[in-house]
Amino acid sequence: MKQQVVIIGAGLGGLFTGAILAKEGYQVTVLEKNATIGGGLQTFTRWGQRFDTGMHVIGGMQPGGNIRRICNYLGILDEVQLRDVDEHCSDALYFAEDDAHYTIARGREGFVRSLAAVFPHEREGLRRYVDAIYTITDHVDQFNLRPSHGQMSLLGQSNDFLMPADEFIAQHVGDRRLRSVLAYMNPLYGGQAHCTPAYIHAIISVLYIDGTSRFVDGSSHFADSLAGVITRHDGVVLPGDGVEWIEVNNRHIDHVRTRSGRCYSADHYICAMHPCSMLRLMDAKALPKAYRDRLNSIPNAYSAFSLYIKFKPNSFAYINHSEYYMTRYDDIWNFADTAKQWPLGFLFMTPPDAEQGEYASKALVTAPMTFDHVKPWENTTVEHRGEDYRRWKDECAARLLAMIERLHPGIRDCIEQMLTASPLTIRDFYAVKGGSLSGYVKDCHNMALSQVPVVTKIDNLLLTGQNNNLHGFCGVPLTAILTCEALLGNNYVINKINACDQR
Repeated sequence: MKQQVVIIGAGLGGLFTGAILAKEGYQVTVLEKNATIGGGLQTFTRWGQRFDTGMHVIGGMQPGGNIRRICNYLGILDEVQLRDVDEHCSDALYFAEDDAHYTIARGREGFVRSLAAVFPHEREGLRRYVDAIYTITDHVDQFNLRPSHGQMSLLGQSNDFLMPADEFIAQHVGDRRLRSVLAYMNPLYGGQAHCTPAYIHAIISVLYIDGTSRFVDGSSHFADSLAGVITRHDGVVLPGDGVEWIEVNNRHIDHVRTRSGRCYSADHYICAMHPCSMLRLMDAKALPKAYRDRLNSIPNAYSAFSLYIKFKPNSFAYINHSEYYMTRYDDIWNFADTAKQWPLGFLFMTPPDAEQGEYASKALVTAPMTFDHVKPWENTTVEHRGEDYRRWKDECAARLLAMIERLHPGIRDCIEQMLTASPLTIRDFYAVKGGSLSGYVKDCHNMALSQVPVVTKIDNLLLTGQNNNLHGFCGVPLTAILTCEALLGNNYVINKINACDQR
């Protein structure tokens, strides 16, 4: 008989894990609290437009990319609907401090060439920097889908690997402004000065330099493709009935109970939600106190405030790259600093439609924000936060729009409708502690605390998702492989993926 697996949470991690295990012969049941599956892949429809909630820009899908290879192994590569960003301008940066614009081109040579045009005195430093980040990623077996010894080893790596990312950049580049420009993707991975390890910065940077893409007509299609792998192999994905209790006895799960009162039993259970949210679903004695305390004590990355904008027809030109607005160069590392005046910067993009023409139909604006900003309403629920909360959101939106006007004068006249979301939205929608975008903080000075193994103190419970290894569209699938190989055997999935590449 097939081994049975219950997966708690149908986000990117739960769906990738479920798809792999279903393909390899497990009977998979995925339970999701929201009415729609996908986690960060979820979309919502408003005013006739489909808006992404999380996965806006993705890497690893270029030819030879690691996520592309995983999709090929799962048999869904042809289903993925993507649009590559512009080759000569994959990202555009603006720093208000000196009214400076920077253009980032795709590819190693393009990256160096585009920045050396502005910083000619740092051309050799840029080459050293790019060579160094590629060297770091070349040594990460998991990132390259090479056979390894399991959970990503931080032992035996070079000094660069665990160096604080800001110091790593500084050892190659002397120009203060260029150092900050090279760190412009900090909002995507919760980068913090003197804390974030260089390998996190290197992996994200290499993914973006190699080339990024966007989902066409929203990211939920990708979630549906992963769910399709599960159902085609006789599994089930059940949205709208989340797990509300995990029954644990003698360090062993007997069953889980959902909101509707249904109980599900299996040989193995995999939690794809934030570990701190998981702890609330089981008795305090289910896990050792030291383990619980450790999970609760790990700091979480900052959250975000978002604008969802619908444009008037034929009013705002479509932009086939992302735009990053930064206030001051030094603050590129300070998004987690609660003493700083918000916002310090934001990401602006116009997602593509299937028949994308000259004009954009919508825009997404994501501005990093700490959870402290919404503390006054932390005990409220959706649609019951009060008039003062609505006024506060309106004020935040007005601040962002004033800054966007510096990039795109007259944009207010192009807006037909606008919706806002705060860290509370992220917290409640994704069941993530503090509304964190990137999960647990990776601290180069305490990596033992930052690394949460997929194996737990409960004998039939595994973890998956962005809190266990790497985060984001690339990191979560790689973590899913680790989780699956805890059941299938070390390098089992990696070898299958590599075998598919050779066909």
